[in-house]
This record gives sequence, C-alpha cells and structure tokens, in this order.
Amino acid sequence: MPQTDATHTPLRQYKSHPRDWRQNLYVYPVLSRRSAGLSIGVNLNPDAACNFDCVYCQVDRTKPPRVREVDIEVLRAELSGMLAQAQSGALFREPEFADLPRSLQHVNDIALSGDGEPTTCKHFFEAVSLIAELKRQAGLGQVKIVLITDACYLTKPEVAKALIVMDENNGEIWAKLDAGTEAYFQAVNRPNFTLAHVLENIKSAARVRPVVIQALFLRLNGKSPGDTEIKAFTDRLNEITSASGAIRLVQVYTIARPPVESYVSPLSNPEVDRIVEQVQGRTGLTAKAFYGTE
Repeated sequence: MPQTDATHTPLRQYKSHPRDWRQNLYVYPVLSRRSAGLSIGVNLNPDAACNFDCVYCQVDRTKPPRVREVDIEVLRAELSGMLAQAQSGALFREPEFADLPRSLQHVNDIALSGDGEPTTCKHFFEAVSLIAELKRQAGLGQVKIVLITDACYLTKPEVAKALIVMDENNGEIWAKLDAGTEAYFQAVNRPNFTLAHVLENIKSAARVRPVVIQALFLRLNGKSPGDTEIKAFTDRLNEITSASGAIRLVQVYTIARPPVESYVSPLSNPEVDRIVEQVQGRTGLTAKAFYGTE
C-alpha cells in the first residue's frame, strides 16, 4: 500500500507558500506537505533566476524583484531571527501559524529553495556554511538542511564543496525528477539541460550519500502521464541505483497550489497512489504519496 503523510488533515498552510515574510528579503517560514513540521525557506534566487521553466511553477516572473543579489550578512540576521522566533514559540503565535497542530510546531528543516535553482547562486557555499553555523549555535543539530534542486549543477566544484558541508551537518538532497522520457521532461520542465545530464548529476551525488527523489506528476491539458511514462520513470530510478546511487525515498506528489500555467492541473489521490505502487513494485524503493488535497 502507498505510504502517505502522518496526517491527512487538510491544512490551510499547505495551500499557500509565500516567500515574502514581513520585511525579510531571503528567509520565510512555510508548512510543507513533505516536511513533518515547519520548513524555514532560504531563497537564494530573489531575482527568480532558474534554468528550468516548469509548467507547474508558482513563481510570477513578471513581478520585479526587490533585490537581485544575496547579502550574506542580511541572510545571517534574518535566519538567526527566524530560528529564535521558532524556538521561543513566538512564530507559532503569528496569524499564519497560530492554528497549527502542536505536533507540527517545531522546525523540521532549513530548506534551500525559493524562486529559482539555489545552486546557481554565486554565494551558495557561503550560504550553506552559514546555515550550518547558525544551526549549531542554536543547538539544532537534529534539524535538516535540505537542498531542493533540479540537479543540473551538483557536480560543479563549488556546489560539490557545499554538499560536503551539508553531509557533515545533517544535510539532504531532494533532487527533482519529474519524467522518464526526454519528450515528457521537455514538456513539463522546459529545461536548458537534457534528462541525461540530470540523471548523471543525480548518480554522482547519490554515489556519495543517499538522496531523495522529488517527483511531481500532473495533468497536461487534462491528460495524466500514462503507464508508459511512469514505467520509463521507474526505469530511470533503476538506472540510478544500478549505477551504485542510493535513493532513500521517492516523493510522489502533485500540484497543491495554483501554478502559473492554466493548462496544468493536479492528479487525483488514487492516481498518485497508483504511481507510488508502480514505483515500489518496479524498483523496490520506498515511495511516499503527497496529495494535492493535503
């Protein structure tokens, strides 16, 4: 049977992940379906630069950015302040989070995510090092550092160096893989790299440490991905593991918030469950379902 979230209670926070928090430029709190608690987001792409143009993206790139560069000292002040508010409980008295179940009122992770691909940021290594430092100072060794990435730059020297820092500080890579074939990859992710390039980067990272695969499936013009595409997707997972790559978990999810493109829509819960069953049956990997209704 599919493995799903610990709670199936729909929460309003799942439907809204604004990256604007008070006067902050880079740091924002969200309740993620895929985190068992609060996720503190670190937006290293305030200019919204990304090498993918996914059809399900929620970033409005017509809106002028407040800033284009990452100021590490401003990031330090914002993140240390956010951690202090979360640890004191003040953050969970804010209107956005006051009705959260007590079981979710804790910091689960600090996520390098935001409005683009975080590994493209020229301050990526500095940012990862800063997060690790502030996490230690706050006594939050158990809190994960999560890199949410399209996996196109994982082998770049500066990025690889930052991944070592993550490895030493409870880090985890969540690598995007939304397709099994090049044609579907181009249709959904609209990338400037090939699927083969992404797979080679995931293999390289997964040979060093276990990775999480984040796979979002949806309807394109009312049509869901067919069994042929899902089989190809499971073949790609097997390709990674056959190359000595370790996959800790496959997250199978669908759209939960309104995307920019109007012709995409979420899968139903049973459709997500079916993909989870196919992943587990064809790969032997652990897969977990996250629904658009949660």
